[in-house]
Amino acid sequence: MIDTKTSFDREAAGAANKARPLFFIADLHLSEAIPKTVAAFEHFIEVTANDADSVFILGDLFEFWIGDDILDGPATDARADFARRMTRLMHTLSERGIGLYVMHGNRDFLLGKRFMKDAGALPLPDPFVITAFGKRIVLAHGDGLCTADRAYQGFRAFARNRFAQRLFLALPLDTRLGIGQRMRTKSEGSRMTGIKAKYDVTRKAVSELFIKSRTNTLIHGHTHRPAMHREVEGVRWVLPDWELDANTPRGGYLRLDDEGVRALPL
Repeated sequence: MIDTKTSFDREAAGAANKARPLFFIADLHLSEAIPKTVAAFEHFIEVTANDADSVFILGDLFEFWIGDDILDGPATDARADFARRMTRLMHTLSERGIGLYVMHGNRDFLLGKRFMKDAGALPLPDPFVITAFGKRIVLAHGDGLCTADRAYQGFRAFARNRFAQRLFLALPLDTRLGIGQRMRTKSEGSRMTGIKAKYDVTRKAVSELFIKSRTNTLIHGHTHRPAMHREVEGVRWVLPDWELDANTPRGGYLRLDDEGVRALPL
């Protein structure tokens, strides 16, 4: 369901003229195992984002998130310490008067109220419509647009079910961690086989989203295929994934201001 009642609306707030830009990122897949990517995120939050009015994270901020109770783990737990460090880092945005909005991805759909509070963030439904700088834009993680992958869409519906989530969160933390690690390993193995067409967005799903949202600009992530696509109904921007620990580093963000949407490197 597209959220239009609580749309982020900078024009209505009287900030259309000389407003600070909005930044969009996705698919960072943060974990303690990728220190260079984490360092890039820290620099983005501490330095780059100082120019922003708001930062929008459109899913898969973390490689996986097994529940907000990870934040209560002991100081000796490296994963718990990492989760707390990242939430404290993001909270500095609100301390500087910069908005932070977080959308669930397919890896971190269990980010809950505790995380949002500790990070100083507001959750975004998927998809979500914003109005800023004279543009009406629909935001999405992107996995919901990959409708050719029917098996995944079935899993997605199950994973987003609140009852299923409660059952999973009732499992011991170590059990959930093991499940998360196995899913990560399976996903990494799938990446090695290359990108298949069924894992990309479909033309039909994109068209339907443009029409239902009454927009002509779409920003999403998930596919790891950063580009600006000119569709029949409008422009579709795909956010880059971040990977600074690989042999070929990559990453970037989108900036929206009175000059329009621009893709910028880290």
